[in-house]
Amino acid sequence: MSDGDEPADDGEQPADEDGGELEARTPEALDERLDEIEAELDEAETEADLDSVESDLDEVEAEIEAADLPEPDEDEEDADDPREELESRVTELRDALDDQRGPYAEDAVEEIEGAKSTLTETRWTEQGEDEIADTVHSFLDTVGETLDEEFTAANDESEGLAAALDDVIEAIEERALDPDDDAETVAELIEAADDLTTGLDDAEEWDDLSVREKLTVEGFYDVLTPETRKDFPPEWNAIKIYEEQGDPEPILRGLDMFGSEFMEEHCIESLKRMGAPEAYDVMEERAQKRNKPPIEVLGKIGDDRALDTLHEYIEGESDPALQKVTIKAIGEIGSTESTQPVADRLVADNETVRSNAARALGLIGDTRAIAPLADVLSDDDSNAVRASAAWALNQIGTENALDAAREHADDRSFLVQSEAEKADHALADENGDAAETTA
Repeated sequence: MSDGDEPADDGEQPADEDGGELEARTPEALDERLDEIEAELDEAETEADLDSVESDLDEVEAEIEAADLPEPDEDEEDADDPREELESRVTELRDALDDQRGPYAEDAVEEIEGAKSTLTETRWTEQGEDEIADTVHSFLDTVGETLDEEFTAANDESEGLAAALDDVIEAIEERALDPDDDAETVAELIEAADDLTTGLDDAEEWDDLSVREKLTVEGFYDVLTPETRKDFPPEWNAIKIYEEQGDPEPILRGLDMFGSEFMEEHCIESLKRMGAPEAYDVMEERAQKRNKPPIEVLGKIGDDRALDTLHEYIEGESDPALQKVTIKAIGEIGSTESTQPVADRLVADNETVRSNAARALGLIGDTRAIAPLADVLSDDDSNAVRASAAWALNQIGTENALDAAREHADDRSFLVQSEAEKADHALADENGDAAETTA
């Protein structure tokens, strides 16, 4: 053929580099192929038929991806996109294929395993325990008839019922049920598993109860008499009784369950007055949110572990109200580990923070605080802060501390004078005792 001659028309379409015919990759041809696969899917009766449909669908999807299809006209807002339409049909056919598959024995096993998790991980009420036992026993009977086996639970506890479900799962897996040959059996197993799940979902669990119902079940109101039960709210009266009895556990349960800020406030107040070590974990967790009442409780409990959290709250010039509460709590805990962090607050901008820091150092009682407290007593502009420093020196109570305090017997502040006199009397008593001992 010479240059410029037209190729001969032999009636065949030119082939692409994969060897396929370009005509087979036109939108119309690909759409027809999908029509054929849809008809094939409608006629499929077995898993093998569905596998064949899936294989054909994979091939057409690959052809669509490789095809050089027309692009939509960008100038037309609603222009058709052949590739998008074909891919959408493939997705729809795959969904229909998935819907037509099965059911499988594995589906029943998965449902039973989910029910077993519900059974063992849920806290049931007394009524719920009876309901789940009835539900599982009914399931075991149904599955036993389907598989012609006998399944029994060792007891009606959650663990015993769950063990019986494990026996059913093992029996199903050993059968290796075929989705075609054993379709009826598989369908019955899935129906029984669905009924099991529904029965457990309908059983009464702990979270279905109201707060008052839960507290009643746990005996929270048992301490109330007919007279105190009439008072409103009865929960408050119960808390006061538990506080009098020195029993923090019911108060902690109430604190965990009450949705009322009023009741939470009274629970925390009771725990603070009790200084109950049992409340440490709950209060420490709440204190991490910088809530002041739990910090006060930690101070009353006096556990050194709280210091890792509390020291952070008095650094720099953070919230003065938070610092005041925290410094007081640190002082009540009384660890010498806190001496330096608290002494750093003696120069805080806020007067009350400085005063609380001085008093906290007195409670801690570390002699390393004598010098900075003496400086505050001499130099601070606030009489209230200076009085707190004098009080702290009296609390430390060593000779050096008392000497530093009594030097201010003629101070302009009556409160400082009063503390100086106490220091002087304390030293006189010590010297008198020493003289008597020597004599």
